[in-house]
Amino acid sequence: MGERRAVLLATARGRVVEVGAGTGLNFARYPRAVTEVVATEPDPHMLRRALAAASRAEVPVRLVRAPAEDLPLGDREVDTAVATLVLCTVLDQDRALAELRRVLRPGGAFLFLEHVRSRSPAHARWQDRLDRPWGWVGAGCHPNRDTVAAVERAGFAVERLERFPLGPPSPARPHVSGVAVNPG
Repeated sequence: MGERRAVLLATARGRVVEVGAGTGLNFARYPRAVTEVVATEPDPHMLRRALAAASRAEVPVRLVRAPAEDLPLGDREVDTAVATLVLCTVLDQDRALAELRRVLRPGGAFLFLEHVRSRSPAHARWQDRLDRPWGWVGAGCHPNRDTVAAVERAGFAVERLERFPLGPPSPARPHVSGVAVNPG
């Protein structure tokens, strides 16, 4: 997964907002073309763990305690938005994506790496059945969200999308890596 993160984040530019930064796994992978990362995370324990990663990053990282559904940024303030393995856990996925689109300038890139609802009907039914118990053990993860459709519904134009299996069979599989643009 580290290599996939690195490839995706290599295209980040300018001012970046990263939602659900967790422990800061992405911070070391941002290229020098990034002028600042505003990393949001609602969990104070995760934010504390992210401090060390932020101090080692080659680009400036500012940590902010905030949920993806309520970003403390103005309209069209960022050049790149990033979400990696977080859109399954946000309370309101549509609202989080609307916030990302709000803060992203027209023409700005939304980079995402997420696990998604399977296209296999049998696997999708399995994801539906395991949604609730999986959330208990997976920190609120919903393995059955059709995140790509939600990204498009939010008004982003998906320009690149790769679907791939990752890890052993589980409800949190398959995955996608993508780049979408805010058309304005």
